[in-house]
Amino acid sequence: MTYELSTDREFDLIAIGRACIDLNAVEYNRPMEETMTFSKYVGGSPANIVIGSSKLGLKAGFIGKIADDQHGRFIESYMRGVGVDTSNLVVDQEGHKTGLAFTEIKSPEECSILMYRQDVADLYLSPEEVNEAYIRRSKLLLVSGTALSKSPSREAVLKAIRLAKRNDVKVVFELDYRPYSWETPEETAVYYSLVAEQSDIVIGTREEFDVLENRTEKGDNDETIRYLFKHSPELIVIKHGVEGSFAYTKAGEAYRGYAYKTKVLKTFGAGDSYASAFLYALISGKGIETALKYGSASASIVVSKHSSSDAMPSVEEIEALIEKDETITIA
Repeated sequence: MTYELSTDREFDLIAIGRACIDLNAVEYNRPMEETMTFSKYVGGSPANIVIGSSKLGLKAGFIGKIADDQHGRFIESYMRGVGVDTSNLVVDQEGHKTGLAFTEIKSPEECSILMYRQDVADLYLSPEEVNEAYIRRSKLLLVSGTALSKSPSREAVLKAIRLAKRNDVKVVFELDYRPYSWETPEETAVYYSLVAEQSDIVIGTREEFDVLENRTEKGDNDETIRYLFKHSPELIVIKHGVEGSFAYTKAGEAYRGYAYKTKVLKTFGAGDSYASAFLYALISGKGIETALKYGSASASIVVSKHSSSDAMPSVEEIEALIEKDETITIA
C-alpha cells in the first residue's frame, strides 16, 4: 500500500525542533572518564532526520533556533551544505547556548550520552517565529518529542501542528523521548498523547509508545493502535529493535520489517536514520512495506559508523543492503 501525499508542494519535508552538537568519542571501548578526543557533528533528532532525508534526495527544510556562536554557525553551515533549506533557522539574540551531547562508546552494547541541555537555544523557539507560509510549502511537517519538553518551544510546535493541519500538510510525530528533558513521566504522557492524537503518522520505539501511554510495563501494539486510530493518525510505526518494526494503517493493514545484520559500533543514531529513510520511501511512493525495509537498512548502516548525521547513507547504500537480504529473524 502506498501513502497519499500532496504533490504540488515545494518541500517534501520540513522539520521543527532540536539542532545541536554531537561530540562523539573517537576512542572506542573505554569509559568517557578516560576518553580524550571527540569528533564534532551536527546532532538533534529532527536535524538528523532532515539531513538524512536531504542526502537521500528529498527537498527538506528546517524550523529551529540556534545560538549566536561558533556552534550555531557550524550547524547552519553544515545543514545548508547538505541541501537543507535553513531560511527559517532563527539565530538566538538572548545569549542562549547550543546544546551539547558527548557520547561514550564502551562497547556496541554499552553506549551512553551525556547531555548539556540547560537553557539551550532550541528550546527558546517562540510561536511568533513559526511561519505559516513556510509550512504551507511542504508535504510533511515533522515534529519530535524533545521540543515539547519546555516552553516556549512547546507552544511553537503546537502552533506549527495547527498551521500544518489548516494547510493540508501531513504531520509526522517522531517520539524522540529523552527522559532528562522532562520533569515527570506524567507530564511527558500529557504532551505526547496530545500531539500523537493530532498527527497523521506516528513513529517510535515500543518503549517510547509506553511513555506516551504512561505505562510502567511493556505495552501491546494492538492496544496502542486501537487507542490512536480513534484519533487523527492514519499510519503508526512501532520499532522493536532487533525484532524489527511494524507498521499499521487505519484501514486495517499491518506490515513487518526485519532488521538487517550489521557490525554494530554504537547504538545511537538508529532512530533518526530509520525515520529519514522510511519517510523518503513513503514520499517516493514506494509503499509502506518497502519503507520499512529502507528504514531498517538505513538504521543498520548508521549504527555501524561513528557519527549520526554525517553517516546518513545514500539510496544506493540502502538498496545494496536490502538486496543482500541478510535479515535478523527472531520468532
